[in-house]
Amino acid sequence: MQPPADAKPARLNLAASKAWALIAKEPVLAILIVALIALQIVHPKPWADLPTLIDWQTVLTLAGLLMLTKAVELSGFLMWMAHRVVHRIHGERGLAFLLIGLAAALSTLLTNDVALFAVVPLTLSLHKLAPLPVKRLVIFIAIAVNAGSILTPLGNPQNLFLWQTSGVSFGAFVWALLPLCAALVAMLYVLAALLFRNRPLDLSGGKESHKVDVPLCSVAGVAFLAFVVLADAHHAGLGLAAVGIGFLLWRRQVVLKIDWLLLLIFVLMFIVLRSVAALPWVHHAIASLGLDTPLKAYAAGAVLSQGISNVPAAIMLAEFSKDWRALAFGVSVGGFGIAIGSLANLIAVRLSGERGMWGPFHLISIPFWIVAAIVGAWLV
Repeated sequence: MQPPADAKPARLNLAASKAWALIAKEPVLAILIVALIALQIVHPKPWADLPTLIDWQTVLTLAGLLMLTKAVELSGFLMWMAHRVVHRIHGERGLAFLLIGLAAALSTLLTNDVALFAVVPLTLSLHKLAPLPVKRLVIFIAIAVNAGSILTPLGNPQNLFLWQTSGVSFGAFVWALLPLCAALVAMLYVLAALLFRNRPLDLSGGKESHKVDVPLCSVAGVAFLAFVVLADAHHAGLGLAAVGIGFLLWRRQVVLKIDWLLLLIFVLMFIVLRSVAALPWVHHAIASLGLDTPLKAYAAGAVLSQGISNVPAAIMLAEFSKDWRALAFGVSVGGFGIAIGSLANLIAVRLSGERGMWGPFHLISIPFWIVAAIVGAWLV
């Protein structure tokens, strides 16, 4: 029996509506798709040439890290560790210090987004045990993951990109970013000491049992170290193949549940921003800034991030300056201030589920950005 003549168009319409619904939920993805279409109309390039604009080494490294961090997350180790530690805290300020430190530490190895997915839900669950200043805690956690992720190439996408394009070793990158990371985390603790009271808390009631998948956690830990070594030697593709095939055969949910949209967004960022940077008038405008000194490259990263977020700013400015350290300092500081400076800020606010977050967030984040910008300029 033949299907109705209009069955195929109906299926296409359904697929298109599902795709549009998905894109509509991701404004960054929607903006990038619209920008790509506009660029192809105004300044068309052969579609076959667009993949050459992508830094595949960075994308492959990001894909491998997403799989490994998802494995650690699915093992339950993070929640197990956090709940074991948090019940030793008896004051509001001490809890804030702990959550800030936990968020910053996790973000150095598990990326700022993954650290948020571990620490913000923990904070919300603790709020069920005792009244907490949730809005303020989430704001400080968002700032903490941005500050802590500065330290390593694994901490955030812009660091990963700059590390891969710089050619320096993992250790050299960490050593270069250590002063800025330490200064900003110290600033955050001073601010927390001022804004959180030492009010007593009783969190002893949350004795939930959190099972850990020990084999998964152990394999992920060993694979994590091996993958970093391979990525450091510019063999991220080989590492990704081993990690991807291994988990598909053993624990396929690790591969299936990673943030594939983040990879797509990153691919489109390379295509769109490098296409924009190649436009004659844009190239002339940014080139006229003369990013030939570390301080100028730093200032451009810190300011441009406030308008287009720090990952796109890093990708765009790398076309005009090869001073990776100054750019890393600039886009790292650019993650504070206006919420769009870092996608982690938007994720944190969304995870909190709290209304009226944007006002309090900017009351803390913008002054922090101003002071951080001064400190970063001094260090540069």
